[in-house]
Amino acid sequence: MSTGTENNAPEKNGPENNGPENNGPDAGSTDATSPHGTGPHGTSPHGTSTGTTEPLLSCTDLVSGYIPEVDILTGCSVHVDRGELVGIIGPNGAGKSTLIKTLFGLVPVRSGVVTLHHEDITSAPAHRLVASGVGYVPQNNNVFPSLTVEENLEMGMFVRPKDFAERFARVSELFELLADRRRQKAGSLSGGERQVVAMGRALMTDPKVLFLDEPSAGLSPLMQDSVFEAVNTINDSGVSILMVEQNARQCLDISDRAYVLDQGKDAYTGTGEELATDPKVIELYLGTLAHIDEQ
Repeated sequence: MSTGTENNAPEKNGPENNGPENNGPDAGSTDATSPHGTGPHGTSPHGTSTGTTEPLLSCTDLVSGYIPEVDILTGCSVHVDRGELVGIIGPNGAGKSTLIKTLFGLVPVRSGVVTLHHEDITSAPAHRLVASGVGYVPQNNNVFPSLTVEENLEMGMFVRPKDFAERFARVSELFELLADRRRQKAGSLSGGERQVVAMGRALMTDPKVLFLDEPSAGLSPLMQDSVFEAVNTINDSGVSILMVEQNARQCLDISDRAYVLDQGKDAYTGTGEELATDPKVIELYLGTLAHIDEQ
């Protein structure tokens, strides 16, 4: 979870940008490539049109925090188009997990606006967000270990129990594991398998957009690969995804677009490929691992 600790990053401009310099965290905009419509257009890697319609989900100038007078988000603006997979990366303490929790109504909003389908959902309670088509998979404690896989998925349908059989069949088409292990206790599964159960439970309500908070955290490299494959499978089924991820390289590899958060703001945005190859992003946020991967 993000903390109030912030990084003092140098001046920076977004990738592929010829605009004026950003003069630090107090400047009017920290994002030289606007997250509201001037990013890449056309067809995304997942076969959906991006940048040509109003965003499915957006937040503008979001300020939020856990305790009074301590802001973690300090004016963050991001958006997700229909069918997109959007990644959020950045240094520790940048506000990545806080952004997801704020969007899902778990952290108080002090200023700014969040919209879904043109509807203002700023600070809306979780049950209203779920009914509106938002799913959320937290980073920790995201399954009920003493319940079976099937019972975990039933918890995702507690407000619509009559639709369970239909939704279970649909979600199991995406992840056969859920049907194969339906009688097994979730606590006996591997870390990667538990993440699939958590994502499956979130999909039971048939969300239009899914929030994922660091789905690969604490997993082995092999299990991380399986989780990212699951994320791609969900996105290919038509669900838009906003994913916070500490594994920046793999996050950028599968994202249609991504944002780099720094000091509670969207510091950079672009396609996953643009950010993965941008020299400043590599230097500041990807580090030597990016250079090793390129060799």
